[in-house]
Amino acid sequence: MPRLTPALSGILAAPLLAAALALPAAADEVVVFAAASMKTALDPLAEAFQAETGHSVVISYAGSNALAKQILDGAPADILISASVQWMDEVEKGGEVAEGTRADLLGNTLVLVAHDENAPQVTPAPGLDLAGLLDGGKLAMALVDSVPAGQYGKEALTALGVWDAVSPSVAQADNVRAALALVATGEAPYGIVYATDAAAEPQVHVVGTFPADTHEPIVYPVALLKNAADEADRAFLQALDTPEADAAFAAQGFTVLD
Repeated sequence: MPRLTPALSGILAAPLLAAALALPAAADEVVVFAAASMKTALDPLAEAFQAETGHSVVISYAGSNALAKQILDGAPADILISASVQWMDEVEKGGEVAEGTRADLLGNTLVLVAHDENAPQVTPAPGLDLAGLLDGGKLAMALVDSVPAGQYGKEALTALGVWDAVSPSVAQADNVRAALALVATGEAPYGIVYATDAAAEPQVHVVGTFPADTHEPIVYPVALLKNAADEADRAFLQALDTPEADAAFAAQGFTVLD
């Protein structure tokens, strides 16, 4: 390709700069805000999408409450995958969801995990002596008043009639993966997380599964956000609803919702 002469370079520089400034910033970048429990399943899907399309995918993981608040405060995101219908509702009420793009993507299960691989199996049921099981240790949970995994956990323990007994022993973490880490490192002997989190961490062991009727259904809604500006955003949203994505989510323990 011939090199530009200094004169021709000067003539073209201004209009080229103006054109560049007029283009959308990072038009081929998809910014995803996703519940922390999505990380193990979502990272490989994003990598495959990038390899296939050449678009980049940047994912910010956190508790669904924090993600929703950031979006409502103006954080630039293209797609939200929440672990909470309630928090997606808040984002939609705030006018941030692109019309007609919201859907229920996945379901999950709530489990009791232990650090000790020899910890006894238990049946979460009324009368469970969870406080005795802790034996002075901590029960790791996500924030019980704002993060979905913590809210579901508190709801389940309340339904079983054991919340008041164990609440002084609860160690609250910013999100479910942080709660998982407390158990994985042994800082807390037990914790309440999603089944998919437990499957992703070899240093924890599932010792009980909470009955589905002890808490609200665990549903992960997904939506395109109103400021999503390019086809890459829509393409990634569509990539989450394919047989390949379904298989990847199911392999991590999620329930794929139709």
